[in-house]
Amino acid sequence: MRGKIFAFILGGIIGLPAGAFLWYAFSPLLFDAVVSETLSEAQVIAQGQFRDADRAHSGSGTAQLVVLPDGRIEVQLTEFRVTNGPDLEVWLSSHPDPAESSDVLDNEYLSLGTLKGNVGDQSYPIPQGTALADFQSIVIWCEQFGVLFSPASFEAL
Repeated sequence: MRGKIFAFILGGIIGLPAGAFLWYAFSPLLFDAVVSETLSEAQVIAQGQFRDADRAHSGSGTAQLVVLPDGRIEVQLTEFRVTNGPDLEVWLSSHPDPAESSDVLDNEYLSLGTLKGNVGDQSYPIPQGTALADFQSIVIWCEQFGVLFSPASFEAL
């Protein structure tokens, strides 16, 4: 009887944190966070198409680098969809065509903030004074695990 109680308590001590971690890491795969922002009319200066990073991390849609009528610059994501995950961020990358995580980490990058949703139209302001010529792509990045989810290489228009 004592052995069963000990096993039950030990299972709870190990199982609860393991279960909480697994829920944190994998529950985003079960749910989409849909965003539907109204995007401002703007002059498109560059754009790219999101693509899959690998079999587990897929992405699609368009990323546009735009100049707003007031002169501010932002990235607009349209018809956007990416595999959901924990702690996803939007980064500009100096790598022209990142295919793996090291391509991003071994080059200059700039975080534009937390991804608002893994599905839908959304925009991200670029800080004033950013040297846009230094950045050639945009990536969806998992900060928690250091993993590339989806890249898009910019082509000037």
